[in-house]
Parts: sequence; C-alpha cells; structure tokens
Amino acid sequence: MDLSERRGLETNVYQPAEDSELLAEAVCERLSSDSYSGDGERIVLEVGTGSGYVADRIAAETDARVIASDLNPHAVRQAREKGLEAVRADLVSPFADEAVDVVAFNPPYLPTDPDTEWDDWMERALSGGEDGRAIIDPFLSKVDRVLAPDGVVYLLVSSLTDVDTVVERAGEAGFSAAAVADHSFPFETLTVLELFR
Repeated sequence: MDLSERRGLETNVYQPAEDSELLAEAVCERLSSDSYSGDGERIVLEVGTGSGYVADRIAAETDARVIASDLNPHAVRQAREKGLEAVRADLVSPFADEAVDVVAFNPPYLPTDPDTEWDDWMERALSGGEDGRAIIDPFLSKVDRVLAPDGVVYLLVSSLTDVDTVVERAGEAGFSAAAVADHSFPFETLTVLELFR
C-alpha cells in the first residue's frame, strides 16, 4: 500500500482516541479478572471497530478469540491489516444467535444537527443523530440475540448522550447496567457500561 492509500484509509477510519483507550482498558481488565466458565474459547465481538485498536488490544491482552466488525469497508481493511479477523457488518446483523460471549462497542455518540448530511465515513463514525443515540438505541434492541446465555456487553457512552436514558433503554431491552470505568473531560464524561442479564 502506498502513502496516498494509507492517508485515504486514515481519513476514512476513526483512529484511536481517549474513548478507544477507555473501552480497551475496561474490557481487558474485566476479561482478565473474571472467571469464565463457558465451554471452549471465549468469543469477543467488537462492533464498530474503526482502526481495530480496541479489538487488537483485547486479542493481545486476553485469551479470547476476537472478531472485529464495522460497516465501513475502509475500517475492515485497516483491521485486517493488523491481523484481526474482521468482517463488514451492520451492528450484529450477520452473527448467529448466542454466538458471542462478549460484545464491545464504542458507538457514534456525538449529538448532531438533523440537517447535517452523512456524506462520508468519518461523519458516520462520529454522528449519533440529534440526541446522540441514533446508533445506540438500535444496537440495544438487537445485541441480546447474539449473546451467549451468560454474555455481557461493554458499551461506551458519553454524558452528551444522557447516560441515564441509555441505562433506561438497556433496561427496556432486558439488561441491567453497571458503570465499570469513566473518565471526565471539561466538556463531557465518558463511561463504560457493563450490560448483563
């Protein structure tokens, strides 16, 4: 791949930032400290992998099999270049029922003006719609299907998206929620929620 192709990938793919680091640390810490009792290897799905940073950290720091997914074909390509098992997917649509033990997701969560057009991949990676939950809400309604019976979800949310509303929506989808990590900035607080049944 030449330099212009590399720059094209980087401008079309969400690169690691503070939210990526917080999610990766939280998931790795939780997976390292829990006592997994399932049969066979534990399978972790990272939805919306972007650059593959979070999936790569989980693969390197735990004994789980990690699958990275993203709707953005540039992101899938970048994740594969890191040696990750990566597939193009809209949220959890192509995955089998009860197929994964853990789902990690750093969704697009920035509230955006409804008149803003989604005209490129970076905007799709960042824009959470008018209330910041345009991707979170459908994810919460669909993720239960792919989780193994004792499966958990690690969802990164921002104070800009109203964490209490996200917890309420998770409850409506059959999950209990606990905050397992957070980091405050002058303009927002990022929180990793652990969702479990």
